Amino acid sequence: MGDKKWYVLRTAGGKEKKAQEYLEKEIERSGLQNQVAQVLVPVKKEIVTKNNKRKAVDKLLFPGYVLIHAELSPKLENIIRNLVPGMSGFVTEKKTTKGNQVERIPVAIRDDEAQRILGVQDENADNAAETEVNYEIGDSVKITDGPFSGFSGTVEEIVEDRSKLKVVVVIFGRKTLLELSFTQVTKE
Repeated sequence: MGDKKWYVLRTAGGKEKKAQEYLEKEIERSGLQNQVAQVLVPVKKEIVTKNNKRKAVDKLLFPGYVLIHAELSPKLENIIRNLVPGMSGFVTEKKTTKGNQVERIPVAIRDDEAQRILGVQDENADNAAETEVNYEIGDSVKITDGPFSGFSGTVEEIVEDRSKLKVVVVIFGRKTLLELSFTQVTKE
């Protein structure tokens, strides 16, 4: 048998993780683990702040797609095309005609494309998650951490690339500008 290559599979939108789980179970049930190195849904870690709560979420890099690193066989192709709910087959296919029938042949993505996608995936695993904020200039915030914990202020500036807010706080009757991390404040 040949070597393993990366293929892109189409899935129903929002069903990528479920399709990945079903595919992995079906591969295991059919005893094809030696043909499949990895089934991957490329995601990016982000920290989202909503309703004064921060949580890490996985954001899909390619919604509607799953990657598989495998050595294809007719049995594995059949599983991918027909047995996995929410999966509709391969993205890159070459169609050939045999008599009256059209045969669809999956085409692997280039190695440099696969490495670029995997590089993004690895980079996301290594880096701290990006932060998505729902603060706006003029919002009232309460400081929850640091020496000014308990003080309230108003957002004067948002520095997203550094995950910081500049907040005006009244201390001893004077307005003072503080630079605080997103994690040090909550909306009032």
